[in-house]
Amino acid sequence: MLMGLADTFMLSAVSDDAVSGVGASNQFLQIAILILQVIGSGASIVVAQYIGSRRYKEVSKIAATAIALNLVIGIIISIIFLVFGSYMLQALNLQGNVFEYAKSYLGIVGGAIFLQALINSLSAIIRVHGFTLATMFVSLGMNIIHVVGNYLLIFGNFGFPELGVEGAAISTIVSRFLALLVFFWLFYKILEVKVKINYYFSLSKDYINKILKIGIPSAFEQVMYQSCQIVFLYYATFLGPSSLAARQYATNISMFIYLFALAIGLGTAIIVGRLVGARRSLEAYNSVWRSVRWASGATLIVVILVIVFRVPIMELFSDNPEIIKLGSDVLLLSFLLETGRTINIVLINSLRAAGDAKFPVLIGAFSMVAMSLPLGYFLIFYLDLGLAGIWLAIAADEWTRATFMFFRWRSRKWEKYALVEQDQSAASVIE
Repeated sequence: MLMGLADTFMLSAVSDDAVSGVGASNQFLQIAILILQVIGSGASIVVAQYIGSRRYKEVSKIAATAIALNLVIGIIISIIFLVFGSYMLQALNLQGNVFEYAKSYLGIVGGAIFLQALINSLSAIIRVHGFTLATMFVSLGMNIIHVVGNYLLIFGNFGFPELGVEGAAISTIVSRFLALLVFFWLFYKILEVKVKINYYFSLSKDYINKILKIGIPSAFEQVMYQSCQIVFLYYATFLGPSSLAARQYATNISMFIYLFALAIGLGTAIIVGRLVGARRSLEAYNSVWRSVRWASGATLIVVILVIVFRVPIMELFSDNPEIIKLGSDVLLLSFLLETGRTINIVLINSLRAAGDAKFPVLIGAFSMVAMSLPLGYFLIFYLDLGLAGIWLAIAADEWTRATFMFFRWRSRKWEKYALVEQDQSAASVIE
């Protein structure tokens, strides 16, 4: 998240158009990353359940399968961005400098998205083994390199060329490449059974099916969500450049509101996966409710701080009074939006980890596509609520899904979706 924020913050010194262009490009890049998570998230859940059942050789084979598949998919997406990137951006009604900035950024970062494909698979597998601190330090190092690269290449410091948006894009791919090297080193260090070279080529249909059984619904739900965000971005282009920039700044700030919920949700998913693999479903059930309470408490604290200091925070990004006011106003609605989003993050991640990945997709198709998009259009263009209409429509979606997820987890229907066959699940403890 810091990489996107660093680009937004540092490019705000170039122009608000540069921020808007990069923000538009990131909508497509986020969808690409979510597609790549088909394999990464699916593999992490399957691996977690196999770790819970203590079948470590199969863990290595599943990991190798995930890495090989994601690399192929990443290369295909990179080619798509290089060939069709301009057409995709034109569909967003971008014009002038905003379009040129977006085209430049998408061409460079999107063309190297296969690096993120490998990072997704490796980091997910490393985290699910319990080495979350190691992945945090790699991510921290990646961000430091990225910020230094931005400083040198955006502004042309210390004799480097002043490249603006292109500099931010180059810095992004260099920092990702260096992080990828470290992730590969960690990957081979932490596995109980080391991955052999032939594992990358001898792909098991059974493993692929299990990965896709979780990964496709999980990624599809996230793609639907981000696609809705692109539609909302399209709505915002009709509200003027100030609204477009304010939306991007407020969205970046919002990411830090739900950051703690995301951390708790991902950690809970690892625990749930292992417990389900070990056939300890009651412990999984109770651990999720504890996580919901902790995540909700953390989100409330951050929301209150953001609401209190919303104007100074917006002033860090822009000196345009109109943009500051627009962004500050929608941040007031964070209390309504982020509380629902927090419950969703924890419960949906837990349902996926238990193997129940289709239910969130079905509910999301109704709530996100059939409800929030028409509601947003009505609030923005008929009631003239502007950006506030976007935030209210997203909040309605989050709370609708949160209600369904609450009752789904409480019903315990997810217990029948375990991925490890019961007669082979021999673990009685979580290692």
